[in-house]
Amino acid sequence: MKQPVVDYRKLRLSNVTSPEYRHVLLLGGWIVYFALYFITENLIPFERCHVVHCALDDMIPFCEVFVVPYLLWFCLVAGSLLYLFLYDVPNFRRLSIYIMITQAGAMLVYIIWPSIQLLRPDTMPRDNLFTWILAFVYRFDTPTGVLPSLHAAYSIAILSVFLHRKETALWWRLLLPCLVILIIAATFLAKQHSVLDALAAIPLCLIGECLLYWVKLLK
Repeated sequence: MKQPVVDYRKLRLSNVTSPEYRHVLLLGGWIVYFALYFITENLIPFERCHVVHCALDDMIPFCEVFVVPYLLWFCLVAGSLLYLFLYDVPNFRRLSIYIMITQAGAMLVYIIWPSIQLLRPDTMPRDNLFTWILAFVYRFDTPTGVLPSLHAAYSIAILSVFLHRKETALWWRLLLPCLVILIIAATFLAKQHSVLDALAAIPLCLIGECLLYWVKLLK
């Protein structure tokens, strides 16, 4: 089994700020993310939200099976961060900062210009495992705070970091773009996002791309 590049068995509170372990502090950003998620999901009233919709949304059919790649996004995010955390600390830093940039930008938009999508079916057209899972997702995740889509932004960030990474295997370079496209398409087909939400994620990712790979925020 491949050995981690850092021996985390020696990690202690007393040495977490040392050069060897300082990147671990980036995980603390997730506390802020979840706090902001709670605020934007629960404390912004529906009546303040602007409806996000375009004609293309009406042309995309509802397909409950796409809840699978929609939820696969969580595995992609967690798996990518864990892999880089263990085996590639510099790119773990890059991906963490990339996510921070997109998260901060999205939350700023959610607060200044609250959004909502009304694309979900009033009743499920079919009764099966996928509609049951999707109904659970609908109850857990309100239709507010949708533009820009963090499903799209995080996926693009992961794709960018792994494609820039020289050590990335060819099979992953070929598979990952397909997976990212599938996940973003799933947000439309599961009626979790408007097409506009994904398009709005692109400027956020361009900012991350510029800071990390053009300006070289991290050396």
